[in-house]
Amino acid sequence: MKISTKGRYGLTIMMDLATRFGQGPIPLKRVAERHSLSEHYLEQLIAPLRNAGLVQSIRGAYGGYKLSKTPEEITAGDVIRILEGPISPVEFQDEDNAARRDLWKRIRDAIAKELDSTTLAQLINFTHDGNNDQYMFYI
Repeated sequence: MKISTKGRYGLTIMMDLATRFGQGPIPLKRVAERHSLSEHYLEQLIAPLRNAGLVQSIRGAYGGYKLSKTPEEITAGDVIRILEGPISPVEFQDEDNAARRDLWKRIRDAIAKELDSTTLAQLINFTHDGNNDQYMFYI
């Protein structure tokens, strides 16, 4: 399974909104500028996310988009399924070999498990050392 720009940019939008959660609506133009992406393309991606109830649109001079739920309640799997469709490495229903069909199912389930257990909050708080815990040191 290869995630297209739809899924990658969709996660970018959602992570940007998650980073600014609670700060009011964010204009899509600002998201596009921050990440050097096409605003027109992001407009195409935000519509299914809004229709699925993950984001809200606010009209007006101070309008924009905001998450409909907290960053802890939205997973990468939610976003990817909305923008990419079902998670599946191959069309294994047509597979005539039971061992290979089982392999494809296990791969699908492993990918889905990772995506569904990774929240936007975890993505925006990720540290490069693999340690996602936030520590405060006092001297």
